[in-house]
Amino acid sequence: MIAFSRFQQVETIMIDISAGATRWTWGLTLATTVLAVGCTSMSSTYSSVMGSGAGVTASDPTRLTKSGFLSDYGRLKTVPWADGIQCWRRPDLDAKRYSKVLVSPIEVNVKPGQKKGIAPADLKSLTDYFHQSMVKALKPQLQVVDQPGRGVIVMRIALTNLVPTKVVESLAGTAVPYGFVAEAGAGVATGRPAGSTPYLGETGMEMQLRDGTSGAVLAECRDTQIGRKYAADLDAGAVGAAQTWANGYVNSFQSWSYARNAFDKWSALTAQRFAALRGAKPAPQ
Repeated sequence: MIAFSRFQQVETIMIDISAGATRWTWGLTLATTVLAVGCTSMSSTYSSVMGSGAGVTASDPTRLTKSGFLSDYGRLKTVPWADGIQCWRRPDLDAKRYSKVLVSPIEVNVKPGQKKGIAPADLKSLTDYFHQSMVKALKPQLQVVDQPGRGVIVMRIALTNLVPTKVVESLAGTAVPYGFVAEAGAGVATGRPAGSTPYLGETGMEMQLRDGTSGAVLAECRDTQIGRKYAADLDAGAVGAAQTWANGYVNSFQSWSYARNAFDKWSALTAQRFAALRGAKPAPQ
């Protein structure tokens, strides 16, 4: 059993959420109740519903895109170093030959009807954020340049799926007493990741790496991340579990928060993979 006293501090956490002109205040006593139970059987049941990952977004292989941005989708395979993400790289790729990276401006290659529903300012903000996130993640180990050339990997990225969170529906779902029980299970029931709901945002990405001199394709990846309103890591301790829960919960009341979380996750994974392939020590995140 986990002592309840370890979780008492969580009871005092309150989240102040702004939705339009209305301000909502929600307590996290519900999270405390679930996290404080602590027995093995409850942990097992909780994990089966919520999922064991700590991230507030999760990969959804059923929503992977095929936009035409990549050269060959047939050779992409799910990789062991990141759940759900599909990648391919040349068998003879020697990552140590590359000490520089050029992160091209993020392209948008979404479904025909999606772009119309996104404000131009939001779209620019999202692509700028993703670019900055990737540069920040790679900069500690690779020199970031603005021209291709010898020893340069050219990174091309396209956003291929952009669905904002429906904030009004998220608020409505939360207002129902014990509504979280139905919401938490709705993800799995509808084929979405555990802890997600049908009204949460999703973000798809396709990435291509090219040689800075020859232009040869070195590697390609694709992924689609789905928001998780109810996410927790039972192995992270009281504070870590509460923070993960709170992050997922707060993000469900903002249109593009899950997209930004997905960008940061992809950036971190890319930097970690570069470090592994180059035999370098990854920078702390």
